[in-house]
This record gives sequence, C-alpha cells and structure tokens, in this order.
Amino acid sequence: MKKEIYLDNSATTAVYPEVVELMSKIMLEDYGNPSSKHNKGVEAEHYITQAKETLASILKCDKKEILFTSGGTESDNMAFIGTALANKRRGNHIITTMIEHPAILETTVFLEKNGFEITYLPVDSTGCVKLDSLREALRPETILVSIMYANNEVSVVEPVAEAAAIVKEYNPEIIFHTDAVQAFGKYRIIPKRENIDLMSVSSHKLHGPKGVGFLYIKDKTKINPIIFGGGQQKGMRSGTENVPGIAGMALAAKMCYENFDEKIEKLYELKEYFVGKVLEIPGTTFNGKRGHEGTPHVISISFENVRSEVLLHSLEDKGIYVSSGSACSSNKPALSGTLKAIGVKNNLLDSTIRFSLCTQNTKEELDATIEALNELVPMLRRYTRH
Repeated sequence: MKKEIYLDNSATTAVYPEVVELMSKIMLEDYGNPSSKHNKGVEAEHYITQAKETLASILKCDKKEILFTSGGTESDNMAFIGTALANKRRGNHIITTMIEHPAILETTVFLEKNGFEITYLPVDSTGCVKLDSLREALRPETILVSIMYANNEVSVVEPVAEAAAIVKEYNPEIIFHTDAVQAFGKYRIIPKRENIDLMSVSSHKLHGPKGVGFLYIKDKTKINPIIFGGGQQKGMRSGTENVPGIAGMALAAKMCYENFDEKIEKLYELKEYFVGKVLEIPGTTFNGKRGHEGTPHVISISFENVRSEVLLHSLEDKGIYVSSGSACSSNKPALSGTLKAIGVKNNLLDSTIRFSLCTQNTKEELDATIEALNELVPMLRRYTRH
C-alpha cells in the first residue's frame, strides 16, 4: 500500500494521539455531565476549568474570557450576530473584508437582510487589507470591524494590530473581531496587546478534534448570546458542554505551543523549499506573500492551462491530498472570491491548488509531491482544450 501524503492541513489536521487518548479516557471513564452536582459532574467540570486555564495562559487573558463553541463557524456567527444585536441602538454599520471565510460572509448577508449595512474592504494583490480603505470606511454608526488574522486560501497574514489601533483611535467603543482559525497555533497571539475584543478559534485546525472551538471575548465587551437553553457558560452559550472535545482542544493547543519557534521555523523552511521547486515548473504562479511575510503553512499555486479539480484528483490517485480552495465551500461550484479579490487572472481562477502544511510533514513528502507535479502538469496540459 502506497504511503499517503496529506497536504490539506488548512482543511483539517490529524488529531494528536495524546489528544485521542485523553478524550477516550473522558468518554469511557469521566463521562459525567458538568452541570451535575455529584462527583461525576465535578470531574467533568474540572476538565472544562483546566481547559480554560490552559487557553487563557496561551492568550495571556483571564479564563472567564474564553467561551467554548462548536467551532470556528459558530464563533464567527456569535461574534457578528451577538455583537449586532447587543449594539444595534448605537449603530447598524459593520466593516469586514472581501476575503473572509464563508462563516463570516454568509453571516453578513443575513445581517444585511435584517437592516445592517456592511462595508467590504478591498485587498491588494497579495491579499493584504488596505488600511486607508479602513480609515475611510469608519463612521459614527460603525459598531463592529472584523479582519481575519491569516487567510485560509492564500499565504497572507493581515495587519490586525495596526487595523485595530486605527479602529480604537477613531472610536474605542467599536468592537474589533478577528477570525484566527488559521492563525491560532501558528502565531503567538496576545489579544489585549493587539486591541482584539473578539477572536474565533477552531480546534480541528491545530490537531484537536472536530466540532469544538472557542470565542475569546474581552471582559466587558457588549455581546448577546445567540443560543438559549439551560444557561450553561453563564448564559452566554447554553447546551451541555462537549467535555472530551474541550479537553482535547486545550491539550492540542498546549502541544502546538511547545517548542513553538522551532516548529514554525521548520514550517517556513518546508514551505519555501516546496514553493521554489514548484515555481520551476513553467506556467506557475504563487498567490500571496513569500517567506516570513506570509503564513507558514498555506501555499496557493496557479497552474496555467490545468483545471484544479483534474490536478487534485490526479494527485489523489498518487496518494497525495491537496485542495482546490476552502474546504468549507469547495462543494459549491462558485470560483474563489479570495482569488478574485487579489486579482488572479480569470484563466487561472479554476487552475489554482492550495497545499497546506503541518509540522508532521517531511521534506521527503514534498519531494514526492514535486516529482508528481513535474509528471502530471505537462501531461494534463496536453489534454487541456485551449
């Protein structure tokens, strides 16, 4: 059986074995409901408290500022809808960017239908948000600004701290949110230092389980709950907490930040090595920012005259797994809004592959992928109608 090469880590990651072991113990032994008053409930509640302390330690925040959710999508929805509902008397204007994840862009569509006005900031050819456009977009009725920390399709990290400083200088009451789903575990993020009021995180992007995430909510931020029921998490997010998931996510996050600098440097080295080799193939274009200016793990390459879906499945036949865009929207036939926003030529929109790395990837895996690309790309071009 041929060895699988998994280069789709921005879609999801393999769960650390230690995380699986901990979750298994909780599901089989410490399975109590954290709201129960007996000892089984107290044990379960302890895991939640411990997880909050772990995450608060990483973010240098208070543990009461961590709200557990079902993942990045719910965190983004709560950040937008919860903030909109809580602040609608103050204003109805929200600012975000043209390259956000569908979890945000679909939520803005919902809010527009409910009387809110949305401004979508443009980005430059690398995907970096234009700060002058942010300055121009701010107005007295602005209640929320949301700029993602790192993009999920192209290699770009946004100037979040600079953007938040501009927002707070204009009006300290405007709430600043960042979708850090692709950034947490890849960057040391200290929300208070960067003027971040709300931050979305998803567990399964950092070797934790699927179906769990959190929303960092800076103390005293005006936000309403959007899920109602038994009043768990101080009424901010009702529903029995996913104890195994929460504990697993916290352990995965802790493990991600161990020997952190060494791991991230390794990722950058792998990325630059791979990009350099792939760009030797004629008719290839890199999207985003190279080197340390870009994200350490996301690689977007356009292959002229090759349909991305055909190349994706040709690589899959060789046991190599990549993506033709955001996995969260790849079941839809629409072309990437992010690639359009950064000005990728029309003939390349459907010819772009996303390779995304994790620290478990090796140079040998990348060499095998490069070898496969060198074989497949010229062959597929011969069969492409011009």
